[in-house]
Amino acid sequence: MPARDASLIYLAAFLRSAAVGLVGVILAIALTEAGVSVAGTGLVIGAGLAGIAVMTAVVTFGADRLGRRRTLIALSALTACGYVAATSITRIAWLLPAAFAGMLNGMGRDRGPAGTLEQAILPETTDADHRTWTLAWYNLVLDAGHALGGLAGVVPTLLVSRAGLGIADAHRSTFLMCAAAAALSILPYAMLSHRVEVSRTPAAAPLPDDDRHTRRAVAKLALLFGIDSLGGGFLSSALIAYWFFQRYGFSEQQLAVLFFTARALNAVSHVAAAWLARRIGLLNTMVLTHLPSSLLLMAAPAAPSGALAAALFLGRESLVEMDVPTRQSYVMAIVPPSRRTYASGVTNLTRTVGWAIGPPIAGIVMQSVALAAPLFVGGGLKIAYDIVLYRSFRHVRPPEEEHPAAT
Repeated sequence: MPARDASLIYLAAFLRSAAVGLVGVILAIALTEAGVSVAGTGLVIGAGLAGIAVMTAVVTFGADRLGRRRTLIALSALTACGYVAATSITRIAWLLPAAFAGMLNGMGRDRGPAGTLEQAILPETTDADHRTWTLAWYNLVLDAGHALGGLAGVVPTLLVSRAGLGIADAHRSTFLMCAAAAALSILPYAMLSHRVEVSRTPAAAPLPDDDRHTRRAVAKLALLFGIDSLGGGFLSSALIAYWFFQRYGFSEQQLAVLFFTARALNAVSHVAAAWLARRIGLLNTMVLTHLPSSLLLMAAPAAPSGALAAALFLGRESLVEMDVPTRQSYVMAIVPPSRRTYASGVTNLTRTVGWAIGPPIAGIVMQSVALAAPLFVGGGLKIAYDIVLYRSFRHVRPPEEEHPAAT
């Protein structure tokens, strides 16, 4: 059953991430063409991420009691409603609460409450030696969905040219496709076995000292991940797509190909990260791949052509996600199994809060200071995170690195 549960989670995650990847490409363009300002678009993205943050908190402290399967099904239903709302609401006063309630994700990457719960479940479907690989395959599935979703960013243009729809109707139809994908993800969640639920036996509870140690470690990691995600909030796919759209005149078709390629590189990098972590360790893999990715993105605004800027962006994308499965595996490794939902929830919650804060500020900075300013601010914050993370946790190793298996 554990392998079957993992496969069902992979399927649901693929459907969800494909919708997120598509929305990341078209959201800012659809909103601005509907009359929403760039600053207003940043607020909408921030409101959606704030909704994700609130639901991540609910998952963190309530999913194990409410039931993991029931929680995942409810999250899928809310997400579908959010996409439906995006098809008919253009007034900012109504769009903000709709984006919040429906967890409308303009980041182009799926890092929401459902993912938080899935990350807590998946390590329990395997052993410690295969934990990083299981999470790497999970993230490969996510980014395969992101890649195909990004490529589907060409759908509105096809609907205009082939079906004769107006651009507004084409965008509405595309959001309805995303709603259907979110609704379909309910089916694999409903098929999960009872094994995914948390054991309620007294033996599952950690000792008080272990719990205090866990809380301290998780709090420190959460603070650092918050800094990283604040930087990531300045670099949402929606705003980067808008930057390419305005700075180099990229069309929606070109953006679709660009983000498809980026997500494909993300997907391959997850497997590379698991391979590298076996050789140099989880923390070293996180830092030594993440830091240069920020430098590549910060160099992009100096590119004299869109082709070179795209090449630098893709170079960044080939590295930036290698810290994802390694980070997830590291967090799950240094806490007791019974505290995995808590650890995953708290660290993902701070990341989501950072993402929610970043886009509104980035939208204002992009409109008022310089089009490329968010790339420098976001990259600088991420570099600071990498340096502090390594200095703080270089002596904290997961069990399999303290006692590696005999070969």
